[in-house]
Amino acid sequence: MSGQHPAVHRDPALPRSVTVYEVGARDGLQAESALVPSVAKIDFIRQLRAAGLPWVEATSFVSPRRVPQLADAAEVMAGLGGELSAHPVLVPNRRGLERARLSGARAVAVFVSATETFARRNLNAGRDESLEMARRVIEEASGAGMRVRGYVSMCFGDPWEGEVAIDDVVSVSRSLVDSGCAEISLGDTIGVGTAGHVTELIAAHGRAGIGPELLALHFHDTYGQALANAAAGLRSGVTCFDASAGGIGGCPFAGSATGNLATEDLLWMLSGLGIETGVDLDKVVAAGAMMTDLLGRPRSRVATAMLG
Repeated sequence: MSGQHPAVHRDPALPRSVTVYEVGARDGLQAESALVPSVAKIDFIRQLRAAGLPWVEATSFVSPRRVPQLADAAEVMAGLGGELSAHPVLVPNRRGLERARLSGARAVAVFVSATETFARRNLNAGRDESLEMARRVIEEASGAGMRVRGYVSMCFGDPWEGEVAIDDVVSVSRSLVDSGCAEISLGDTIGVGTAGHVTELIAAHGRAGIGPELLALHFHDTYGQALANAAAGLRSGVTCFDASAGGIGGCPFAGSATGNLATEDLLWMLSGLGIETGVDLDKVVAAGAMMTDLLGRPRSRVATAMLG
């Protein structure tokens, strides 16, 4: 039933507040087979922003041939209108950056892989080459006064290469930080991570001079570990977590990747821990249910429990 919320039991060892970075309209919808009308995407984004989410990633300026679900990127940005600082967009290269700038984007994200195979499959370039492409985009975007976030995929495991060396992940993160990224989102692209792995990966970044204040965590729930992994991240001092309303999405270029961590489920856990987010859970539940119903897929666990 709407209005239900968890009992609060504050753990003083955990952060007092957390940023929830909403990726449903971009990372979520890019993996869905259905093509969602632009007007529905705009409504979805506006509902999520009205819920108090400080970042609601809007779209991606990638090739419409490779990601037809986001072919309407310019239309979505135009439909949002006004000041777009709260709506970052993903850009794979300098051409994508130019399209984003023309759309009015004020914040962008670049995307690289911790593994060679996925870099070649997703970006048609080797890991080092894709890092160099990202560096050029970061430099140009920063020079234009844009905030730049860096996504690192396959941080916990790769379907083609298997276990990924922690040092390889840290090396990619270090390169992005040195290039000027304000934040690095570490992605468990196929959802194989566990809590201990999360703890060690964050610690290894710390030893390389990349503290938890520079990190975000991006979990997929393939093996049901996303919330446990988020809790491990909290204990390690991370205060930014990516999530997708309704748990929509996966990764269109990694067949074993299933849905993202649902924003509603993350918010329920954070609320029970007494951690402030500034986000209205009921409004996110409504937005997520609207989109999952439109897509014809199951609602998140929290939405199912709250709405019946």
